[in-house]
Amino acid sequence: MEWYMYLAVIAAGLFAGFVNTLAGSGSLITLPLLMFLGLPANIANGTNRIGVFVQSLVSSASFKKQKLYTVNEGLRMSLPAVAGALLGSLVAVRINERIMELMIGGLLIIMFFIILYKPEQWVKEHAQSAMLRRRWWVPVIFFFIGIYGGFIQAGVGFFLLGALVLGAGMGITKANAHKVFIVAAMTALALVVFIISDQVFWLYGIVLAAGQGVGAWLGSRVAVSWGPKVVRIILLVAVMASALKLTGVFDLVMGQF
Repeated sequence: MEWYMYLAVIAAGLFAGFVNTLAGSGSLITLPLLMFLGLPANIANGTNRIGVFVQSLVSSASFKKQKLYTVNEGLRMSLPAVAGALLGSLVAVRINERIMELMIGGLLIIMFFIILYKPEQWVKEHAQSAMLRRRWWVPVIFFFIGIYGGFIQAGVGFFLLGALVLGAGMGITKANAHKVFIVAAMTALALVVFIISDQVFWLYGIVLAAGQGVGAWLGSRVAVSWGPKVVRIILLVAVMASALKLTGVFDLVMGQF
């Protein structure tokens, strides 16, 4: 890989770490990037977990110092998601490469419309009415979110944030802190599965993780007023471009010229 590509990977990681800490969906940038760098879809999916784990660990440590959660509380809420992540990752390492590529492309299209709908704003608007609400089915929701996170990861932060606020009844700030702890726990187990299955490319993963760690550190400390609007625009463009490429639509259109 040329030296300037390392800079591009670090920059993408920094942006992804920042975005993931504030809301989620940073993997919608890093996962397609790893594939465009030449990694097969399955290996890109596994390699992406290195950066996700590092950034989540950094963010969790920062939120812990701010006393937004306790380790015992975080572990208790993580258990269903971790169990789901194990199942999801075991399925992911057995999927055919082309099928995985098409699934990621399809997921990106779905996430395009989810981002367009502004899910984090909807969650914030309903946070007040959800306070102190407890439901027996919340762990079940976490389990299924864990399956999704173990399988692909991209966009899991949105779903966790919604479950923590609307289901577990947390305030948005506390929910965000718990979200990154849960992601760290479930990613740790999923990463082990990908490593055992030899679906991790360490060089790209470590370089990406370096950028994501810094981005997560910044994201856990900074509130940027223009952040959501700018982030959404960048994500929408990047996600749709990646989706068109991975599903073959871009190549089909270009082949007509």
